[in-house]
Amino acid sequence: MSSNSDNATTLAINKVLILYILKLINNDIRQDDLFKIITSINDINYFYFKQVLTDLIESKLVGTYTKEEEPVVRITSEGVNAYTLTRDVMPGLLKLKADNIFKKEFANIEEEASVIAEFIPKDENNYTVKCKIVENNETVFEVRTFAGYRERAKRIVDNWNTHANSIYPKILNILLNDNPEKQ
Repeated sequence: MSSNSDNATTLAINKVLILYILKLINNDIRQDDLFKIITSINDINYFYFKQVLTDLIESKLVGTYTKEEEPVVRITSEGVNAYTLTRDVMPGLLKLKADNIFKKEFANIEEEASVIAEFIPKDENNYTVKCKIVENNETVFEVRTFAGYRERAKRIVDNWNTHANSIYPKILNILLNDNPEKQ
């Protein structure tokens, strides 16, 4: 019987932890990015995380929708109220660990998310490349181009990931220039 109560306690702690992190973020976050943060705080596997998150979504404590073709989540006002009522369930050491890890992990996720590049195969000899810059969960720049073969697509993606901070201003300057031939 104690294992059932241990499981219920663990489930409650993980629900409160997810609500706490979502409350700290107070914005949309990709489900996979939330998983990265949660798993770095409390060692849980992906399927258990999805089960806990689904319970929170079904309880209307967390809202979910698709943004830029990615599933994102956000705490609801009901979720904030539920967190306030249940925050004592989370052990103090876990909260301290969450606070310390959250700042670092969230900064990494925001930085990672700011420059995105991917190539999409149409067939074995035709690839489209999508390069974009995202700030505060909003796409501020996006370009798609035909790349032909895979190696060329991969090279474009690698260059964008490495040099987006210098490529983006050049493209923007060309687009803003009334006479781009003179550049």
